[in-house]
Amino acid sequence: MSQPRILVVDDDTSCESLKQIFQHEGYQVITTTSGHTALNEIKNGNFTIVINNLNVPGTEGTQLLKSIKDLQAEIQVIITTACATIETAVDAIKNGAFDYLPKPFTPDQIKDLVTKAARQYKANGIRNLSSSGAQLNERPGSPHFVGDSKAMQKVYARILQVAPTNSTVLITGESGTGKELAARTIHENSTRKDMPFVAIDCTVLAENLLENELFGHEKGAFTGATQTKDGLFKVANGGTLFLDEISNISLSSQAKLLRVIQERVVTPIGSTKPLPIDIRLISATNKKLREISDRGEFRKALYSRLNTIPIDMPPLRERSADLPLLIGFFLRKFADKINKEIKGISPAAMNQLEEYNFPGNVRELEHIMERAIVLAPEEFIMPGDLDLPPPTTANKEYVPATTEELKVVKRRLREEAVKPVEKCFVIEAFKRNSWNITRAAEDVGMLRPNFQALMKKLRISARERKVV
Repeated sequence: MSQPRILVVDDDTSCESLKQIFQHEGYQVITTTSGHTALNEIKNGNFTIVINNLNVPGTEGTQLLKSIKDLQAEIQVIITTACATIETAVDAIKNGAFDYLPKPFTPDQIKDLVTKAARQYKANGIRNLSSSGAQLNERPGSPHFVGDSKAMQKVYARILQVAPTNSTVLITGESGTGKELAARTIHENSTRKDMPFVAIDCTVLAENLLENELFGHEKGAFTGATQTKDGLFKVANGGTLFLDEISNISLSSQAKLLRVIQERVVTPIGSTKPLPIDIRLISATNKKLREISDRGEFRKALYSRLNTIPIDMPPLRERSADLPLLIGFFLRKFADKINKEIKGISPAAMNQLEEYNFPGNVRELEHIMERAIVLAPEEFIMPGDLDLPPPTTANKEYVPATTEELKVVKRRLREEAVKPVEKCFVIEAFKRNSWNITRAAEDVGMLRPNFQALMKKLRISARERKVV
């Protein structure tokens, strides 16, 4: 994804500071000190994020926010203000702000918030969700990937390299990472794309049934064989045969498969006549096939044949940059499928998904999003709609917080919420009294020592006339 285009609406000093911060990060930044000018910029430009000072001249309160959302609802608006209150924060969020950041804030705080807002923009499906995969064949019905992370770019590059050839491919990766999708994409971008793509899961069939499926049989070959059956090697002739979870076939079946690969002929059960085949073979496994081979549980000769071109599918936790794209893709997919009006996903729900580990990878995310869209009672998906399992760690069982722990957390949250209001209270007192501590303390009805203690707590310096 290209960097977000940001519009900063604030006073001259703040505009210049924010412009320097985000231009240094490679973002496109436009600044203005006027609410009216900001609306004209939005009408004429394509912005991802607006950083809006609540007290900017030209509008009152959240009026500019409302006007922005009326013009372009997809824009993510971050509200800032030096005089923060709980009420104004709640009002801003209710009127569509992505988040609310009291002044003064650090560069890291605003950069982190902009990053999250950009992800939210992507997750709501505003951008072309398959931009990276556009280089792959996307004619109607052709499978394609969603994602532009470095990990997936490597996968795309390898697919584009191998697709035009007839080389045998081994796709590895955890369950749910999209191994069959990769196989189908190779086929769809190959010279065999107009011929059959045949897939079989080697896990679901017993040894004798698997061989019967792969090689076929002649009429009368065994009890119940009342007619001749073509095996999948023959069905896939001219096209691609995909053997999923190849590590689960027996050593005996491995020997027969190796012979088919080497000789490019298949002999149906009950027949003595080999049939020539012309297929592209793609295999997949969620196990470490080399280690299994080294233990003697998988034939090394077969492993070498299958592993001509390796492709490793990264787990979702290693391509977290793709999460917003995938969420937006599944949001649109299932909302359209069930004809339900879903405008997007709330920041809180997005945070939950970003913190989740996804042991089931993209397949698990797909199921979570489908469930959330079906169950969501509102136009935006909320945390409760996701129905995620409780958080766990690798070595520690999840234990719910105690009542006392919850009280501590709530107290800290209240303290953090009050700090911006206290800062505004002290700074305004100083401004009214030319930054004289004694007069400012008297102005607000506090003893000088108590007022100085509050200054120390809030890290306000009368000498430097700022928060330090």
